[in-house]
Amino acid sequence: MGLAQEEIYDPVKGKVHLVKKCKENQTVITEFILVGFSSSEKLQIILFWVFLATYLVTIIGNLLILITVLTDHSLRTPMYFFLGNLSFLEIWYATNLVPRFLFGMVTKDNIISFTGCMMQFYVFGALAVAECLLLTVMSYDRYLAICKPLHYMTLMDGKVCTQLSAGSWAGGFIGTSITICLLSNLNFSGPNEIDHFFCDITSVIKLSCSDTYLVEIMVFFFSSAVSLIPFLLILTSYICILRAILRIPSNSGRQKAFSTCSSHLIIVSTFYGTLIAMYVVPSSDHPLVLNKVISLLYTVVTPMLNPIVYSLKNKEVHDALKKLLSAVLAATRKL
Repeated sequence: MGLAQEEIYDPVKGKVHLVKKCKENQTVITEFILVGFSSSEKLQIILFWVFLATYLVTIIGNLLILITVLTDHSLRTPMYFFLGNLSFLEIWYATNLVPRFLFGMVTKDNIISFTGCMMQFYVFGALAVAECLLLTVMSYDRYLAICKPLHYMTLMDGKVCTQLSAGSWAGGFIGTSITICLLSNLNFSGPNEIDHFFCDITSVIKLSCSDTYLVEIMVFFFSSAVSLIPFLLILTSYICILRAILRIPSNSGRQKAFSTCSSHLIIVSTFYGTLIAMYVVPSSDHPLVLNKVISLLYTVVTPMLNPIVYSLKNKEVHDALKKLLSAVLAATRKL
């Protein structure tokens, strides 16, 4: 069923845009159908095992990082405090999306209620914004550690760390509340198929028969603010960090300073690159299949990369993980 449209002149921009109009006496949609990736049975089986393996690696890896940070006294520093927050966030970030998708692939039940869809997007959006802010805080921590080492522990004490972390989480949930309020007030009367594997806001908006012009503008500016501004702050931090590293006289000193930042840079590049490509670049500029692939990178791949990158690239985390696993193995042998 198509959506009725009407041309409206926008005096601000001086051009005409299409406004979707809800028809009278239409049934209000109470549930959506998540289309997913493919109807091919063989591809569905492959995707199921890939998603399941990725999810298990994500949960186990981030859980190990979180437990290691909480139990190892050598990691009681601001950098690892924020890393623990990031690992905790990644666990819920992946859990919000992947299990529902796996359940649909097994049971062939791809129906999600309107309320369930709004809640899935709200949690996804809140955690995505929180991650943007948390990655920015982590870059600020590295900036202080390398550029202002003498004042680092004073500027980044326990109270400041807690406030920055709490601010990142609160900013995510409060900021996304505005978007979810606008989205939940839209009318939906058909069609009800979301051409995605989760309740992505751009896909949901396309199904509304209401005028979505204001919502689309709000989503664009909010997405730009929470992705581009933190990204520019991170970029500025790393320009200062790079300049400070280049002034270090010894090669070993430069390598040690850069090694503490390399893991964070890899996560930032993957997460922000895909997020900006998805929500800041107009969706009409790339096909739906590409949208889904890009979404996979920041919803599934990035949470999995976090523990892998930090355990391989960071010697302190690597050594602490080895100690934790050795202690667990020793305890199991005694049972």
